[in-house]
Amino acid sequence: MNKEVHVVASKEAPLKSAVQAPKVVVFDLGKVLLDFDYSIACRRFAEKSRVSPEEAHHLLHNTTLLYNFETGQLTSRQFYERMQEGSGFFGDEREFQTIFQEIFTPIPEMISLHATLRAQGIPTFIFSNTNDIAIEYIRERFSFFSLFDNYVLSYQHGAMKPQPKLYEVVEKTVGCRGAKILYIDDRPENIEAGARRGWQVILQEHPDRTLDQVKARGLLA
Repeated sequence: MNKEVHVVASKEAPLKSAVQAPKVVVFDLGKVLLDFDYSIACRRFAEKSRVSPEEAHHLLHNTTLLYNFETGQLTSRQFYERMQEGSGFFGDEREFQTIFQEIFTPIPEMISLHATLRAQGIPTFIFSNTNDIAIEYIRERFSFFSLFDNYVLSYQHGAMKPQPKLYEVVEKTVGCRGAKILYIDDRPENIEAGARRGWQVILQEHPDRTLDQVKARGLLA
């Protein structure tokens, strides 16, 4: 992450006087509101296939499979079939989906932050690289997910962060741009892409630090 963006994301003291209060808050989902661990899925997947957990991880992350799935180029059925072909997975599609769904745990401080912002009347949005298997599970299991004003999800738009196309979709969806947007994400490259568009940004490293930076922007009493 370059020095200029680091200053925007991490220095808190000047923000109260130098930066206008944002009008909307855009949250990443994974590692911001929900933690997740693909190693859990890879271990369980390996138990029902001819590959090791490490090989399952490679198949998922070092080929185009997950990228194609999370940009909507593969349906959930096609994703299952491609993973099955590459691993010899012998479970059915429902088992496969469960394996790749049961990897999420809530981050209570951030879910509480979202609830506070909503109570104050601040519009909130989800902006996530994700897929329909994950979203189906999250929508059913985590009630806070239904409380956002809108959602920009990679698989519905054929692009992934940090591709500019998806940031343009966010601006159209939230109805504003530049410093009126506060964006929270755990990945530096995604934060940098937002900062280049003039968004206020927070790199999520720890929930307490994020809360401090939100307060510094005048959004929390």
